[in-house]
Amino acid sequence: MATLKEYSKRPLRLTGGHRLCSGCAATMAVRQILASTPYDVVVGLATGCLEVGTTIYPYTAWNVPYIHCAFENVAATISGVEAAYKAFKRQGKIPPDKEIKFVAFGGDGGTYDIGLQSLSGALERGHNFVYVCYDNEAYMNTGIQRSGATPQGAETTTCPAGKSEKKKDLTEIVASHHIPYVAQASIGLWQDLMRKAEKAFEVNGPAFLLVSSPCHRGWRYPEAQTVKIAKLLVDTCMWPLYEIENGVFRLTYKPRKKKPIIEMLKAQGRFKHLLKPENAHIIEEMQREVDKRWESYLKREAFCAENL
Repeated sequence: MATLKEYSKRPLRLTGGHRLCSGCAATMAVRQILASTPYDVVVGLATGCLEVGTTIYPYTAWNVPYIHCAFENVAATISGVEAAYKAFKRQGKIPPDKEIKFVAFGGDGGTYDIGLQSLSGALERGHNFVYVCYDNEAYMNTGIQRSGATPQGAETTTCPAGKSEKKKDLTEIVASHHIPYVAQASIGLWQDLMRKAEKAFEVNGPAFLLVSSPCHRGWRYPEAQTVKIAKLLVDTCMWPLYEIENGVFRLTYKPRKKKPIIEMLKAQGRFKHLLKPENAHIIEEMQREVDKRWESYLKREAFCAENL
C-alpha cells in the first residue's frame, strides 16, 4: 500500500465545484478509490446523485475520461470500452506498455436493482475492470425511495412505516460469479478502503467493491457526522469489512468491542419509529440477525485459514 504522502501527490481526479451535498460520502469514496492507482483511469458512471451533482451542463468535476450511462448499463458500457482498449492494443494503435484502468461507479439503485443484469454479464465475461457500488441504501437522487439495499426497519418515502424486508446481500451475489476480488469497505476507514481499491485495480479480471456511503439527507443525521456514522456501522457489525480474494474469505476489521445496533439506530432519524416500546421486538430481531451473520463470518474466516 502506498503512503499518505504518495497518495497526496497523485492528481485530483474528481475536482471541487460539484453540486453534491456537504458531507456526501460518495465524493469521499470516489476520491479515495481513484487516488489508489497511479495509472490513467477511464470512469463510467450510472445515473444517480453522483452523476447529477458532478456534471451540471456545461460543467464537469471529472478530471479523467468520463462516460455517463443510463441507470441500467454502466457495467456493459465500461466493459465495451475495456474491450476496445484491448483491440486497439492488438492493432498497435495503443503502445503495448500503455496501462489504463477502467472503473464503473453506480449507486445502490443502479447496482442492486436496475443494473444488476448488466453487472452480472460483465462479471461473467471476465472483463478487466473495477466496479464500485457506493451504497447509500435508497434511491436518494429521486426522492429517497426504498431499494434492494435499504435495510430492514429503515423508513423511506415509499415505506414510511419502515421496510419489512431484509437488505439484499449484493456482495455474496457478486462473489458467486467467482471473480478474482470482491470486498466490502467503508469511507469511515479510509486505509482499509484504499488498500482494497489498490488490490482491485491490480487484479487481472473483474473486481468489485461495495462501499458504505451514508447519506445525511436520506438517513437523517447532521451532515458533519458522515464519517462518524460510517464508523458506527462498522463497529456495530451492521457493515462488516471483508474481502474475498481468489475464493479466500478474510475479515479486514474486527471491532475491539462490538457495539449494539441500538447506538446506530438512535443516530439516524430514519430509524426513529423503531425506538417506540411497541417496536422493541423488531430491534431484537435485527440484533439477532447481525450477531448471527457476524458469527458466520468469523467461522468462515477460520475455515479458510485452516483449509485454503
